[in-house]
Amino acid sequence: MNVSIVLYDRETIDRLPWPDTDDGRYARCFLLPLMKETPQHYIANVRTRLYALVVRGHVLPVTVNEEEYSNSYVCSPYTHYVSYTKEELAMLRSRLVRKALEPVASGIGWLLKAGKMNRTVHVNNWLLSTNLYPDMDDGLYEAIVSYLVGKFPDYAIVFRSLNGATDGPLLETMRTLGCTMVPSRQIYILPPNGQGHGNAKARWLLKRDYSLLEKQGYEIVEADRLQASDVPRITELYNALYLHKYSFHNPQFQERFIELARRDGILQLCALRKNGKIDAVLGYYVRHGKMTTPLFGYDTDLPQETGLYRMLSAVLIDIAGRNGCLLHESSGAAQFKRNRGAVAHIEYSAVYERHLPLRRRWCWRGLAAVLERIGVPIIRKYKL
Repeated sequence: MNVSIVLYDRETIDRLPWPDTDDGRYARCFLLPLMKETPQHYIANVRTRLYALVVRGHVLPVTVNEEEYSNSYVCSPYTHYVSYTKEELAMLRSRLVRKALEPVASGIGWLLKAGKMNRTVHVNNWLLSTNLYPDMDDGLYEAIVSYLVGKFPDYAIVFRSLNGATDGPLLETMRTLGCTMVPSRQIYILPPNGQGHGNAKARWLLKRDYSLLEKQGYEIVEADRLQASDVPRITELYNALYLHKYSFHNPQFQERFIELARRDGILQLCALRKNGKIDAVLGYYVRHGKMTTPLFGYDTDLPQETGLYRMLSAVLIDIAGRNGCLLHESSGAAQFKRNRGAVAHIEYSAVYERHLPLRRRWCWRGLAAVLERIGVPIIRKYKL
């Protein structure tokens, strides 16, 4: 298949003819600032080389890394599979299971460093918790892999955030190309309205959650009503939940990134305000009928009985429903999401490593085997 592919870096990005499409305009708003400065200027724990790959009217961000073991998991497999995993082991209720798995995680960590696991090229990597993929011909992905192997012959080529609900055909394409499918986490998908989700209990719970807005005196503040002066508070709320409560391995958005979201719409922001103060916020983006929310936060100092998480989730589901979107709810809060109609799926990274030395190939394949046999059953059992 004869396909023209061009890779732009920060020195040549001004020459890129951005496609006059919704996706092209979005890519320009998102990528141009990060490439003109650096990704770390906007996301504190992301050090990477950022490129824009152009193929047949599509613009895909490509990140290239060497080691950077302290990076966020969005571009560090080591952080995802070792550092983050060690934190999650502490959440397991079974002390015996924790003790048994801690040396396994440490052993995997040694294996990954020995196998240069972070020497990667991530394709379609928006540096967010979840990457949504464009609608492209299968042959284009084969051409992209071949092109990148030629440009970066000593790097694994990685496609993160794939699952059967949002990316079924793409998963099959990756398997056909010979990629190793490495499980990453269990995520939750809520189908669009009218496609079977929402039994009577789920609908009742959602209605109850949404009714809390009036009961607690909160108003919904859409993106066009948010001001630059709200950015520090939005950043504070995201940090309170995703960093301080969950993990500092999550993307550490700087205020300037949140301002990009507010000003240029790289994320659609929506907040809950009471008595003039914002207490909760979400930021979502949509691609071809699929929606996900990489920014989510609320005031964790307020009493749990206030129900901020429940209200914010109800608002998110309402937005997805009104837009007819399939909602990718990411991971965490498993029972809460199941009760409201979401369905669990295992998410994968597709890794093309067939061009690498044998030791590095077996490093990826060994990791995939361990996760399929041990990690996935534990994830499903404990609903992580």
